[in-house]
Amino acid sequence: MKLSRFTLCSLALALGVTGCATNSPAPVAERTRPPVVTSTEKTEAPPAPPRVARPGYYIVKPGDTLIRIALDHGQNYRDIAAWSGLENPNLIEVGQELRVRPPESTAVTRPVTTSTVEVRPAATPATTTAPVAVPADGVRREPKGGKLPYSEQAWAQAQKPEAPIVIAKIDPKPEPKPEVKPEVKPEAKPEAKPEPRPEDGKANGNGTIEWAWPTAGKVIAGFNETSSKGVDLAGKPGDPVLAAAGGRVVYAGTGLRGYGKLVIVKHDNSYLSAYAHNQSLLVKEGQAVSKGQKIAELGDTDSDRPKLHFEIRRQGKPVDPGKYLPPR
Repeated sequence: MKLSRFTLCSLALALGVTGCATNSPAPVAERTRPPVVTSTEKTEAPPAPPRVARPGYYIVKPGDTLIRIALDHGQNYRDIAAWSGLENPNLIEVGQELRVRPPESTAVTRPVTTSTVEVRPAATPATTTAPVAVPADGVRREPKGGKLPYSEQAWAQAQKPEAPIVIAKIDPKPEPKPEVKPEVKPEAKPEAKPEPRPEDGKANGNGTIEWAWPTAGKVIAGFNETSSKGVDLAGKPGDPVLAAAGGRVVYAGTGLRGYGKLVIVKHDNSYLSAYAHNQSLLVKEGQAVSKGQKIAELGDTDSDRPKLHFEIRRQGKPVDPGKYLPPR
């Protein structure tokens, strides 16, 4: 019986310890911070605003050529190269600033100032002269010159009145008059008439140029500001291409993409005309041409068919040639 009581006490003690060991712990609230996100990507700076060209200048953009810039501004590409100080017209850089208008003269003319010189007479030493008494008859009798030894005869001679001295008047000789030579008039030379300029594209009463059709072909594509900056004229290879007005060739070559063999003629400070896709060029840069002169032969260079692409530009801006060419 004693053993059983001891056993029971041991079991109770063990159960008590076990109950204490299995108690659940008190809840603990965890406060976690939000994860810190560290970005390894670099923030790109905003792009710089595009440069704005000064008046009379142009900033080169990607894909530009000097020929294209000159055509778009109605200038000779050689002039732009000279105004911009380009040693090689074929080398231009994106972002480079080019002058597309002729520079103004910076010479300042100053008026010529003349210094005034005051002229004074030279000072002459003052001389005092005693006035000489002149008798009423105008004959001077004093002073008497000469010395004689005293004698009664000399005294009597001195008391006699002297004969008046008469001064003869001498008429001055007349000065010889200079001979009057007849004036020889130079022969009137006929005024030299200015030679007629090779540019015979005369201006009409409205101040515009009298244009002519550059070829006899019909119009197969009209003017469109977005897709066609001129008109396309049909023709056969070798057909003559004529200057639409008198002027001077400012470009002849193949340096402008999409135009093939190209001729550009400058007519005045406002107008240019362009003739593209030629088979052959018959003029050179700097050559003067007259209205109706054959400048090229029609072809299909850089084109899908034989044709002439013709443009008229005013201040570099394409205009509709149909508004300038005569009706036919």
